[in-house]
Order: sequence, then C-alpha cells, then structure tokens
Amino acid sequence: MGNPIRVLIADDHSIVRQGLKQILSDTPDLVVAGEASNGVEVMQLVRDGTWDVVLMDVSMPDRNGIDALKLIKKEFPRLPVLVLSMHPEEHYAVRALKAGAAGYLTKQSAPELLVSAIRQVAAGKKYVSSAVAEELANAILDDGGDRAPHERLSDREYQTLVMISSGKTLTQIAEELNLSVKTVSVYRARLLEKMKLKNNAELTHYGLKQGLVE
Repeated sequence: MGNPIRVLIADDHSIVRQGLKQILSDTPDLVVAGEASNGVEVMQLVRDGTWDVVLMDVSMPDRNGIDALKLIKKEFPRLPVLVLSMHPEEHYAVRALKAGAAGYLTKQSAPELLVSAIRQVAAGKKYVSSAVAEELANAILDDGGDRAPHERLSDREYQTLVMISSGKTLTQIAEELNLSVKTVSVYRARLLEKMKLKNNAELTHYGLKQGLVE
C-alpha cells in the first residue's frame, strides 16, 4: 500500500473535528495530519504543510469557508478541497463547486460516504451527489430565465440574505463575515434591488418560503 492520504480538517467545532478524526482513524489509508478551527489557521497550515485533501466547513468564523476555499485554490490550485456543510446541498453546493471545491458533502452524510469522497477527490476526481449533479446541470443549461431570484446573487449577497432571513442584524452579520456594517448595508441594498424586495420583512419571508433558513 502506498502512503496514506494526508487530510487537513478545518471546522470551528472541536466536537465535529473529533467525530471526523474518529471516522478517518478507522481507515488505514487516511490520516488526519492537521486540524484548523478557522480560516486563518487553514491558510497557515496549507502554506506550511503537505496535504492531499482539505476537508473544510463552509461556515467558519473570521474567514468564510467559501473565501478560504477561493484563497486556497488561488495559491494551491492542485490541492483538492472537499467542502463539508450543515447546510442542505441545494443551498451551497453549486456555489462551492464554482468556487473551486472538489466536492460537497453535508454533515449528515454517512461515514462511508465521507471516506469514499475523500479517496475520490484525492485521486483528482470530483465528488458530487446525484442531486447536486442535477443541480449543476440545471445551472449550466439554464440561461437565467427560470432561475430563482436568489440564485442570481453574488456569494456575499446570498450570505447576507440567509443571515437576514435567520434574524441577524447588520452588525451581527458584519462581525460574522468580518466586514464593516457599511459594506453589509451595500450588499443588503443590492440584493433588495436584484430581488425586487422592499425591506427585511420581505427578505425574511422570501428566505423562509424558499427554505434558505435552517
């Protein structure tokens, strides 16, 4: 057997990291060679070490997972990043894959699925579920005519929409995304305009109706 696949786990919840380590420790060809609890740590470890796969949560403090993903792909284009999220696939998968992820898994996925996904992306392939594959196909085929309004938003506008819908204030959103309140206000104004909505109440109603809020 060749060298084991070196995995870097990035998640802000230590209990999740423990669980992932437990799953992977039972698999001889995979080794958890490092852990990070936020986006800055991920970047430091990626730059300082040798990794075969980065297993990363999409929503981490101080640097959002999508931002960290884009940065990793810019500096290390050949390093596969498998995105792990508590968000249902249809919410973030296509965005993550467009940003350069090698695959997308929800945290509810079965352990054996995680193991096979890591092996797959380490071998240079992409990992997507059939539901995501269908979504990707629709995104490619769709010229924009039939897409839901929120699918036309930028990543930041989309994050702002989801956070406002879940009852967060602009100040809370700014802190979580590491942005100024003024910048978040700009995203809010843009998304209201793009979606032809008038205020936070309408945004929240839309978010709930579309199932964008946990």
